[in-house]
Amino acid sequence: MARKITTDEGRAALAAVAAADTPARTDNATAVRYLLQLLAEKAPGNTVEVRVPPFGAVQVLEGPRHTRGTPPNVVETDPATWIALATGAEAWADAAAAGRIHASGTRADLSAVLPLRP
Repeated sequence: MARKITTDEGRAALAAVAAADTPARTDNATAVRYLLQLLAEKAPGNTVEVRVPPFGAVQVLEGPRHTRGTPPNVVETDPATWIALATGAEAWADAAAAGRIHASGTRADLSAVLPLRP
């Protein structure tokens, strides 16, 4: 991620996303990136790559470092699901059962570090 999103910017974007039926792309992008930033701070490391296209990706959780090619542990989801998971509006198990999380690898379960409760 290019620059750190401030707490005020992140919370404002989350509030705007929550208040809108169809959030503005910039609010969605800022909210997603802010929550990915919080995840990276809470669970630093390079074992699992968390992708929320088209807005961002981070590597998290301590363990074997991944440096090239497709990582062995990947979590990918859409922006709305990521925001719901990270804020506690939806449980990991429910989103996974509904097919809104694509997770591969033995360490690609983030239920222990979510929600972030920003």
